[in-house]
Amino acid sequence: MKKTIYSKYDKSKIGALPRVLFEGRIVVVLTEREAEKAVRYLLSQPILGLDTETRPSFKKGQVHQVALLQVSSYDVCFLFRLNQLGMSPSVKRLLEDTKVPKIGLSLRDDLNSLHRIGDFENGNFVDLQNRVSEVGVEDMSLQKLYANFFGQRISKREQLTNWEADILSDKQKGYAATDAWSCIMLYEELLRLEQTGDYELIKVDDNETSTAA
Repeated sequence: MKKTIYSKYDKSKIGALPRVLFEGRIVVVLTEREAEKAVRYLLSQPILGLDTETRPSFKKGQVHQVALLQVSSYDVCFLFRLNQLGMSPSVKRLLEDTKVPKIGLSLRDDLNSLHRIGDFENGNFVDLQNRVSEVGVEDMSLQKLYANFFGQRISKREQLTNWEADILSDKQKGYAATDAWSCIMLYEELLRLEQTGDYELIKVDDNETSTAA
């Protein structure tokens, strides 16, 4: 049976979907020594998911620097606290690596934010926003994409919390790790569908409501 995907997913349907949460190990990285160990592990993996978090600003004109870089393998996610660590040598080595593909969403924004912390040459990055259009999907948000391809809900409840807090809460850690890990899941599912053709795309016009759920 072919998988049904939609060119546009109805956001109102997402709330009723079962929630997905990263179930692997989450490691917070605070020092260069910890970063070196984390990067050594990450660069031994075949594929990585990547995302960033920034403390929200509620004042006009106020912009904070990126506070967190989360990078995940299939079963371990490292949370690099850049507000404490900065662009350390190991973080720079990770970002400049050209061998291991690092999958993200709206990577242009993430990379621009990271460049404001320190100089580095962009390594091997793959932006999901550039890939989903190849199968006819127009949605660009991680939440809509995951709902569309897997029928599961990524909660965004922690998005506007303080990512510069002295200690990240368990909910923040879970949110950050899920965002990074889910990029791997989406990318590999995209590859599978492209290779097998095992999907049916339903074109949804702007004025239509998808029956995705």
